[in-house]
Amino acid sequence: MFQPLRLSLALVLLWGTAAPGEPAPGERIERARTVTVARGPDEPFPEVHVAGDVPTLLLFPSPIQKKSLTFDESKIRIRDAGEFTIVLQAVRDFREGERHEIGVFFADGRVPSRATFVLVTDPKEVDTRIDVQRPEPPVAPCPNEARPRVPLPEDFVLLGYVDKAGVTVVPIKDVEDAAQGLNASSGHFYRGQGWALVSLKIDNHSTKPKWAPREAKFTGARGSSFQARLVVDGEGMIKPGAYVRVLAVVDEPMLSTDTHFTLELRGDDGRSLRVPDVRFPKFVMGGEQ
Repeated sequence: MFQPLRLSLALVLLWGTAAPGEPAPGERIERARTVTVARGPDEPFPEVHVAGDVPTLLLFPSPIQKKSLTFDESKIRIRDAGEFTIVLQAVRDFREGERHEIGVFFADGRVPSRATFVLVTDPKEVDTRIDVQRPEPPVAPCPNEARPRVPLPEDFVLLGYVDKAGVTVVPIKDVEDAAQGLNASSGHFYRGQGWALVSLKIDNHSTKPKWAPREAKFTGARGSSFQARLVVDGEGMIKPGAYVRVLAVVDEPMLSTDTHFTLELRGDDGRSLRVPDVRFPKFVMGGEQ
């Protein structure tokens, strides 16, 4: 009959030993809190308290471009980075007054497009979890904020599309298909870090109807094939006697430098253009094949 009472006493004792108490002298208080991303460079960046012996989790409300992470590798160690999270840790405790920045772009491009934090070491506390918030956009955005931001050269480096190896570029032979009334010229193959694309100028013969490329496909000599993302400059429609720039974009895991491919551009009217003997260039230092 005394067993329930004994069990209750045991649970109380166990809870008392497991409950967190006051930190021992010299130990930091571990805490979880919420910070809001600065709206722009004119606002102060939120501070995050880090330590050399405790990892800190940053939890983002929307996907991030982890390739765009910028930080001082000699001061900050990235333990893990995912679609919504970054786990970081200071290489050592920072000295008093020592401050280091870490930044990352959001994947959706919405303002604010980048989250920047100032990392410091506090002798009394350390952040183990930071829930990141983005400020709500203004009800009536300014005209400048409403326009899409024009990509800048530094964006390609920050997003990881160009690294120290640069971009490899090789020419592609011109192709003319009189039966289809289409020809490709001024072709080049570009390859960078994690991406590659074929750029072609496509001419539509003056005696043929207007043509809109809708699909890009690479087919290997052994029958292997994969789709490419198709980008058409301008309105996407090639009028008779006119030309447009067409891009076929692929991701690097699909590439094979040992195989010759045929690039086929298909339109919605049954006409297509085939560009044979397309070889993916080797990605080498200095952008040379």
